[in-house]
Amino acid sequence: MDFTLDEEQKEIRDWVRTFVRKEIIPLEPEVLRRERAGQPGLPKEELKALQDKAKQAGFFGVLTPQEYGGMGLGAVMTALLEAELGRSFVPFRFGGYADNILFHGNEEQKQRYLLPTISGERVSCFAITEPGAGSDAKAIRTTAVRDGDEWVINGEKTFITQGNEADFVMVFAVTDKEKGADGGVTCFLVDRDMGWKSEPIPTMGQWGPAALVFDNVRVPHENILGEEGKGFHLAMQWIGQGRYLLPARALGSVERLVEMSIEQAKNRVTFGQPIAEYQAIQWMIADSAVEIEALRWLVLHAAWLVDQKQDSRQAQSIAKLYGGIKANEIVDRVLQIHGGMGYTRELPIERWYRELRLLRIYEGTDEIQRRTIARNLLKGHANIRGTLG
Repeated sequence: MDFTLDEEQKEIRDWVRTFVRKEIIPLEPEVLRRERAGQPGLPKEELKALQDKAKQAGFFGVLTPQEYGGMGLGAVMTALLEAELGRSFVPFRFGGYADNILFHGNEEQKQRYLLPTISGERVSCFAITEPGAGSDAKAIRTTAVRDGDEWVINGEKTFITQGNEADFVMVFAVTDKEKGADGGVTCFLVDRDMGWKSEPIPTMGQWGPAALVFDNVRVPHENILGEEGKGFHLAMQWIGQGRYLLPARALGSVERLVEMSIEQAKNRVTFGQPIAEYQAIQWMIADSAVEIEALRWLVLHAAWLVDQKQDSRQAQSIAKLYGGIKANEIVDRVLQIHGGMGYTRELPIERWYRELRLLRIYEGTDEIQRRTIARNLLKGHANIRGTLG
C-alpha cells in the first residue's frame, strides 16, 4: 500500500485545494448569514455556477466513468478530493454525479434518467428508509401491486436526501410479500409527475431530508430498474457504494477545525499567557492529531481496497464507525477550546457540531457498523489481523 501520489494526482489534489480556498471558503460568512436567516446557505443557481466553473477546468463527474463524460477517478483519489471539500461546511460537490445503481438501467432508462442526471438536467433521490424501517431495511412495507402493464405503489418513505428537490425517485417496494427481501423487493423509477408527494423534515442540522408519500401512484412496468424482485440487492449496492467517502469528508472538516483551535490557543490569553501553554489544551490538540492521523489511514486503506477490487466492506465499516465517533469528539474539543465564542453562531464551529453528528446516524448507524464488524469477525469473513493476515 503505497499512497505516494504521482505528479498528475498531486496536480488534481492541489487544484481542488486551491478551488476550495479561493472559491468556497470565502462564501462561508454569507452562507452562515443566510442560514441564520432561515434561507438556503447555497442557492441552486450559485451551486451550479460553482460547478460550471469547476467543469471548465475539467472537474466533472469525479466518480462517473469516462464513457459518460466523467473523470473516472479511483477511490483513493476521490477520497482525497472529498477530504479537501470537507474543509468547508459549504454544501458543494462537483457536478456530473449519478447514483451508481442508475448505471444498471436499460438503454432507454439511461437516456431518460441516467444521462440527464449526470448533465444536471434532472435530480434524483434514493428511497428505501421508512418510518418503521431504518437500519432494518428488510422491514420495508411500501407495496407495489401489478395491474396490467402498470404497478400501483402505496406507502411512505422518510429521511430521503434530496427528496424535496428531486424530479424522480428510485423507490423500493415489496412486490412479493412471501419472498420479502429475498426476491420480493423491486426498485422503480418514478417521476414526480406520476403523483408522489414530498414534505420537508426539520432537523438540527442543515441537512434537509424529506418524507415521501405514495398514494396509489401508478408506474409503467418498464420503469422497473434492474430486474423484478432484485431490488434489495440494488439497495445494498447503493448503500455500500462509497461508505468510505463519508469519513473522508469528515477528515477534511476536523483537520480545519483543529487548525482553528491551534490558532485560537495561540492567540487567546488568560491569566497572562496564551491558553496554548496549558497542558489541558495541549492534550486536546494532541489527542485530536493522533485521531486524525488514524482516521486518515483508515479511510485511505478502505479506498485502496476498493481500487484493488477486494472486499472492502469491513474496512469501510471500520472507517465509517471510527470517523463518526472521533469527528464528534474532536469538534467538541474544538468548541471547548473556543469557549463561549465556539457556542455562538458567529463562528462555524457549532454548525459543524450539528452537521458532524449526522455522520453517526445516516448510511448505517454506529450500532449497525459495530454489528457488521463483529459479525464479520465471528463468522470468519474478516480477520482481526486485517489485510496483513
